[in-house]
Amino acid sequence: MAAIVAEMTISEVVQKYPETIEVFMKHGLGCVGCSAARYENIAQGAAVHGIDADKLIADLNASVKQ
Repeated sequence: MAAIVAEMTISEVVQKYPETIEVFMKHGLGCVGCSAARYENIAQGAAVHGIDADKLIADLNASVKQ
């Protein structure tokens, strides 16, 4: 089972798994500390920034398994 799913808020992921900040940044989602990160889930954030959510989530999960 994946630790990180599309419905999780960005801030929830960053708080629980700080090592994911680098992954968010690599994908062009640099707003990990902005106010929108508190209520915007990963799928919404990816859509707003034109990012492939499935690839982002796969990379996020890979980073927490290392």
